[in-house]
Amino acid sequence: MQKSRKKRTVFIIALLSVIGVIWVLPFIWMILSSFKTTLEITSTDFSIWPKNFTLDNFHKLFYGMKFGLYLKNNIIVTALTMLSVLFNAMAGYAFAKFKFKFKAPLFALVLATMMMPTQVTMIPLYLLLSKVNLTNTFLGIVLPSLATGFGIFLFRQFINNISNDFIEAARLDGANELYLFFRVILPLSKPILSVQVILTFVTGWNTFLWSLIMSNGEDHYTLSVGLTLMQDQFQLDYGLMMAGATIMLIPVIIVYIVFQKRIIKGISISSYK
Repeated sequence: MQKSRKKRTVFIIALLSVIGVIWVLPFIWMILSSFKTTLEITSTDFSIWPKNFTLDNFHKLFYGMKFGLYLKNNIIVTALTMLSVLFNAMAGYAFAKFKFKFKAPLFALVLATMMMPTQVTMIPLYLLLSKVNLTNTFLGIVLPSLATGFGIFLFRQFINNISNDFIEAARLDGANELYLFFRVILPLSKPILSVQVILTFVTGWNTFLWSLIMSNGEDHYTLSVGLTLMQDQFQLDYGLMMAGATIMLIPVIIVYIVFQKRIIKGISISSYK
């Protein structure tokens, strides 16, 4: 019985390892291809490892194009989008621990936003933001994502299970609500806070469609929009495209590798509770 269980475990690990290699292989090829010339990439003599490493693709990206501008815009948009973690936590705390009128219907409305495709709200949002002259601005790009139904729901579910004794003890000591939120609730919410930080970072870093809609020119294009623009202009320069995609991908990979345990732990705790 124990031998069969070990064999099953070894088989599952081997199968998952093979699937993992197959899934990761295209990304490895993309990263290594960014150090190749287009001639080598399109050569029939296929080799995943570059025969002659070159940084010309990266040099052309930053010194021959506006890729540096796209990268700066992406960093700004991502940084502003990260504010949604704070707003979602505040709303989740309010729904979890405060009593106020229409609390249940309002939370139901928040949940309803999760069932609505983003594309449905894009035209009304664009019209509203254009009325207040926020088109072609970073604020207009990030404003719709500064609070999300999914984020509020996760925080509410987690904070709802924090004992009220901590909150009451802090209030008896004279703590105001802001102190209570930042010094009691947030430290106790680290698992779900980590998940929200990572998911928000990935969302902000990869923003494409809304950024394209709200930007009237290249001055506010993000990396994903810039890469699409490059694809139209340099569709045969595969080395350049691989270099751009690699720069876009590396921060996401680093964030995932560093925080992958916290992602799994936070989601598991939230699901359990």
